[in-house]
Amino acid sequence: MAGNAGNLPKTMKALRYEKPEVFDIVEAPLPTLRDNDVLVKVKACGVCGTDLHIHEGEFLAKFPLIPGHETVGVVAATGPKVKGFQIGDRVVADNSELCGECFYCRRGDELMCEHFEAHGVTMNGGFAEYCAYPAGRVFKIKNLSDVDATLLEPASCAAHGLDKIAPKMGSSVLLFGAGPTGLILAQMLRQCGGCHVVVAAPEGLKMDLAKSLGAGDEYVALSRKDPSAQFEKLKAENPYGFDIVVEATGSVKILEDSINYCRRGGKLVVYGVYANKDRVSWPPSKIFGDEITILGSFSEVYKFPAAIDYLDSGKVKVNGIVNKVFKIEQWKECLESLRNKSAIKAAITFD
Repeated sequence: MAGNAGNLPKTMKALRYEKPEVFDIVEAPLPTLRDNDVLVKVKACGVCGTDLHIHEGEFLAKFPLIPGHETVGVVAATGPKVKGFQIGDRVVADNSELCGECFYCRRGDELMCEHFEAHGVTMNGGFAEYCAYPAGRVFKIKNLSDVDATLLEPASCAAHGLDKIAPKMGSSVLLFGAGPTGLILAQMLRQCGGCHVVVAAPEGLKMDLAKSLGAGDEYVALSRKDPSAQFEKLKAENPYGFDIVVEATGSVKILEDSINYCRRGGKLVVYGVYANKDRVSWPPSKIFGDEITILGSFSEVYKFPAAIDYLDSGKVKVNGIVNKVFKIEQWKECLESLRNKSAIKAAITFD
């Protein structure tokens, strides 16, 4: 290690899973730095619905594991070949590691890497006092608070989603869901795509936040008891449907129905996180006859600089999205806040 490695402790506090749903707070050894690694002293790490899937053993998770894939902190040490970073720099980390040598990487499709690894999913991540990342995956930040900066990883996924959607200027968009990535994507569609965005989500906390952030041009607050009236009104007021429909809730029922809001020649974006067992049923004749494009948006590659530009500058607003903050010892409580949906977005912080 370079930098102030001599002042570092030998162990760190971490949340460690032995297997799905079996976890504990442990004293773990500090990560070993490779030549091009940056050691990040974690200040905050975001928690999202994906972490619930990881808790249950889904979403590519490999165990034993220290989760946490949305890491923000300061540079604590660097490998001998690292340049451009100083001890104490405020940084955010891209959690992905790609091989660069497989069939897909050699074609430039690195997100499809056959040896795709991700800190907090298949490798140890940021629910610990320290985590090591390749220098090329670490980026400096200035203005965002540590907690708000945990949204840079979701924002980079939204930026990748925008690239995948490639909206035409003036497109009409229906976005189901008002979760963190949905709210960020909605703002990016309005700013970068020149789109008219309708946000449809259950009435309550998230919808109120969507309005306060100015995420959409129109809002449809869905009844939690029986939203059928709002769905019928949405269809009646938009008889031709929408150019782009984004399903960002992770609800299979809504995903299956989303195709019915697509305009002929439109795009349906599968954007939520779903259980591995989930299935949908769509009529091939509709996809064929209406020439509907169905596309997925899974993660991101090389979109952190764009995300930092939009969030650090305030172009995309995120204040209030992280509404629950916990210490690592409160992990059970944190998980429960995701399950009962009292957390729009949560974060784990370290002193």
